[in-house]
Amino acid sequence: MTTPLRVAAPNPIFSRDAQLRAELFAAHPDACVRDDPAATSYMTEDDFIAFLQATRAEAVIVGLEPMTERVLTAVPSLRVVSKFGAGCDTVDFDALQRHGVRFGYTAGVNKIDVAELAICFMIAGLRHVIPMNVALRSGARPRPETGRRLNKRVVGIHGCGNIGKELVRLLQPFGCELLVHDIVDYADFYAQYGVTAVSLDELLARSEILTLHLPKTKQTLGLYDESKLAQLRPDCLLINTCRGGIVNERALKARLQSGALYAACFDVFDPEPPQDQELIDLPNFLATPHMGASTDVSRTAMGRAAIRGLTHNIELAPGQFF
Repeated sequence: MTTPLRVAAPNPIFSRDAQLRAELFAAHPDACVRDDPAATSYMTEDDFIAFLQATRAEAVIVGLEPMTERVLTAVPSLRVVSKFGAGCDTVDFDALQRHGVRFGYTAGVNKIDVAELAICFMIAGLRHVIPMNVALRSGARPRPETGRRLNKRVVGIHGCGNIGKELVRLLQPFGCELLVHDIVDYADFYAQYGVTAVSLDELLARSEILTLHLPKTKQTLGLYDESKLAQLRPDCLLINTCRGGIVNERALKARLQSGALYAACFDVFDPEPPQDQELIDLPNFLATPHMGASTDVSRTAMGRAAIRGLTHNIELAPGQFF
């Protein structure tokens, strides 16, 4: 009989969610959960190492905790890392492979939730919902500002993985012209849903709404710099629900301030929480605190997927990432 692994779960969700905690303990009775129900943030690298060493962890569920070479060297007992959530930019896959640590991951568990938030951003951004609400709450009584329909807009989707595909499906009733740019050719999916694959230059030039659904990698970090943003239409609404750092926030702020870009809606920042209050306060910028997957259904699904990943995981190949 296989000896159960000693499991550490520093992720705040297992401190706050009684149901997920019960399911974790049912599968791994000796699991060690972070003893702080009020926790709202992820551990620093130093605190993470101390937690794993104190628990003598052989398996760990990580969210945004840094799974680095330093962590793996400091905790040689680790044999399995399971991921809570979708983004894996805090995981050093080469280091996992070097240390022979297996990886548990389920893609797409939050795809509906993030796609719904993107549509929420589209409508709120096009219809000036936020500045009108802020004005009313401040005591002003502004005249209604004329917005635009989502219906029939040209929507560009940069990245058509799990979330991008779900967004395509949800946009079908709106009759939008859908443009997609991706390094993978999903030709059958495009044909089924009336999507046009285009070059990145065409995507930037034609999109009335451009929504980003990219992983954070060396290739995408800083991709939307000043020159890329300058290629967007002045009436474009830019949406980012994937990862902070893909868009240069300083360059974005300058274009929003000057009116060179119509509006932007961001759920992700670099760093998080966001530091640039001047950007957040712009009337044509809608900011939310990385809440794309923050629904009851998505949180439960991600937690259960992470628990499964402790026992259903893979041996990484060199250069493999998610």
